[in-house]
Amino acid sequence: MLKRLLVLLWFLGLAMATSYPLTVRDDLGRTVVLSEAPKRVVVMLPSATETLCAIGACDLIVATDDYSNWPASVKSLPKVGGLYNPNIERILSFKPDLVIASKYGKLADTLSRAGIPTYAVKTETFEDIFKTARALGRLVDREAEAEALVAKIQAEVYRLESLAAKAKDRPTLYYEIDPTPYTVGPNSFIGVLIAKARAKNIIPASLGLFPKISPELVVEKNPVVIVLGDAPYGITREKIEARPGWSGIRAVQDGRVCELSKEETDVVHRPGPRVAQGLKVLIRCVHPEVLGQ
Repeated sequence: MLKRLLVLLWFLGLAMATSYPLTVRDDLGRTVVLSEAPKRVVVMLPSATETLCAIGACDLIVATDDYSNWPASVKSLPKVGGLYNPNIERILSFKPDLVIASKYGKLADTLSRAGIPTYAVKTETFEDIFKTARALGRLVDREAEAEALVAKIQAEVYRLESLAAKAKDRPTLYYEIDPTPYTVGPNSFIGVLIAKARAKNIIPASLGLFPKISPELVVEKNPVVIVLGDAPYGITREKIEARPGWSGIRAVQDGRVCELSKEETDVVHRPGPRVAQGLKVLIRCVHPEVLGQ
C-alpha cells in the first residue's frame, strides 16, 4: 500500500510540478511574481509555517514569526517579530526570495515595496485551510505534497467527525478566544470544528467569523458547554464565574467549562495541518465518551 502511494505521489509530482517564472494572486488580490523556485523563505504566521513543513518544505524556511513552534525543528529558527511588530530590517537581512505573511497588518505591502515577493494569506474558514495548503504548495513546487496533505487532513477530520456523530445529544457551546470577549462564528474554521464535534455554537452567523460580543449575550444564550481558548493566558473557570451573571450559566453550574492547555489552543486556533487534532480537542470537551476517555 505504501509503495503504491509513493508511486502515485511520484506521478503526481511529475504532473503537477510548478513552472517558473510564476505569477499568482494572493489573498489581498495582489499580483506576486516568482522568477524561480524559492530557496529562502520567511514565514510570518504559525499556520503557514506548519503547512510548509507538512508538505516537505521546512528546509526552505530561514526565519519565522515569534510564535511558530511546530514542528520542533522550527523552534531554533531565527524569529523576526509578529503580526503587529514585524522586524523589517531583520527580515530583509535574511535575503528572502519569498515571504509568507498574513493579509492583516501592512507587512505585505512594505516588503513588496522593498522588492521582496510577499504572498499574503487569509485562512479564516474551513475551506481556506485547503486553499492555502494548495497555494503554498504551488509557490514552493510542492503541489503533489499539498494535495496529499489535503487528502490526509480530510480523512482524519472525517474519522473524528464520524466518532462524534455517535453522541446522543448536541449541546450548545460558547468558545472564547480572549476575554474581550472575542469568540468564533459558525462559519469560521473553529465554528465548523465545533459543528463537527457535534455541538451547537451559540453565536449567530450574522455577527461574523470572529466577532467581539457582549458578555451579556453568553448569559442570555446560557450554553451547556464553555471552552476557554484563552485559558493558557490565565482565564480560568473561577475568573469567568466572577463575571456578572456568569455564575448562573448552565456550563458553569454543571462543571462543563473546558480549559485548554497551550498545546491544545495551538491546534485549535491554527488553521493548518493539525486541524484534525484541534477537532479532537473539541470533541474531548463536548463528548469525551466517544473517544473512550
